[in-house]
Amino acid sequence: MKEYRLATWLELRAPFDRIAHRRMLTDMSHRHMTLQQLVECSGARRNEVRAFLAMLELRGLVTLREAEVAKSMFGALRPLAGWLRRALRSAHIGR
Repeated sequence: MKEYRLATWLELRAPFDRIAHRRMLTDMSHRHMTLQQLVECSGARRNEVRAFLAMLELRGLVTLREAEVAKSMFGALRPLAGWLRRALRSAHIGR
């Protein structure tokens, strides 16, 4: 699965001058995003997001990478588990 990240900011022209497209640009300027993540965060239809990404790719404005595949369904929770473990450890030490 591909992930997209904005390489450089651009001024949007019709038909891409909607709030949903600006929201996608903002999110992609901060981190790599998959097609599904962009659909969910923007509220745009999947085919609209695909057309937008195709335009960005054609103009060389995005970088691509392959998304990492989670080894388990709990892989995405691993950062939260580490934070929780540290928080509980520091709370225990503070007593």
